[in-house]
Amino acid sequence: MRFKKQKRHRKTVRFFCVCFGFRQPFKVLCDGTFVHHLLHNDLTPADKALSNCLSAPVKLFTTSCVLAELKKLGAAQSASFQAARKLAIARCDHEKVVSADACIAEVIGENNSEHFFVATQDADLRKKLQKVPNVPLIFGLRNALFLEQPSKFQRDFVKSSEEKRLHLTEKEYKALEKRTTSVSANADEEDSGDEEGLGHHNPGLQPHDTRNYSGKERDVKDRVRFKRKKAKGPNPLSVKKKKGHENLNRASGKEVKGDDGNGENKRKRKRSRRGKTVAGADGLHAPIIVGIQVFIPYSTYEGSLWTNPLGNVDGDCDIWCEGL
Repeated sequence: MRFKKQKRHRKTVRFFCVCFGFRQPFKVLCDGTFVHHLLHNDLTPADKALSNCLSAPVKLFTTSCVLAELKKLGAAQSASFQAARKLAIARCDHEKVVSADACIAEVIGENNSEHFFVATQDADLRKKLQKVPNVPLIFGLRNALFLEQPSKFQRDFVKSSEEKRLHLTEKEYKALEKRTTSVSANADEEDSGDEEGLGHHNPGLQPHDTRNYSGKERDVKDRVRFKRKKAKGPNPLSVKKKKGHENLNRASGKEVKGDDGNGENKRKRKRSRRGKTVAGADGLHAPIIVGIQVFIPYSTYEGSLWTNPLGNVDGDCDIWCEGL
């Protein structure tokens, strides 16, 4: 609930700042009833309570007529009188003391030129000030302070003033009309002067023939020229990289070295990948055992049986034969 109230107060403050030019620190004009309410509900210090309500720094003011009225009430309002004396005094220019509500209404006037927030508990005074366009009103309810939303009259006044800004006033319309007529008259005079000058055979006013000159020679552009888009190269990220010059130089260097040595290119030695065999005791090729695998050459095959010169081999091992 407190969040909604603060949001509503900020919106109201923004309305008066934008539409009527209120600026921080805000000036708050207090009457005797509001001062009494602050003391009765322990809303002290007053400047802090009002700054929390408006979410901005404030300066508190009152009038000499309000102080005189509190003084007349005697001991019942002595505390309120002492508290009001600490506030700044707004000028009211009254030779004779008047009532507090009349004094405040006169200080505000028709336009509230001083941009005062009016803080009062007087309902009649609040209704009266609601008819003034730019007067925000503050009142207290128990131990809370509230800022009244703009009245219908104030909102209508803002709308009408915005519409007036969009349209020309009578004075501005007459000035614009006068200006346009003077400009058109000057243009007609210049056109007539040019026609008369071209009619006489004056060598200084002869028309300049531009038909035999190009646009560059005349330094005049006949029409709008647009820059043609040049063909762009391919995307370097999508193109296969070219072989560098270093690789070519290296390859060529190797060939040159071979030619300078013996005049003949050295034959590249090829590695033989044939399997190695071990001669057995009987002149037979013995099998080569690698791990649990046995390689048996073809020469150990006799008849239709496979023979193992090294003895029996576990049946779980795999046997292959490889010819030499």
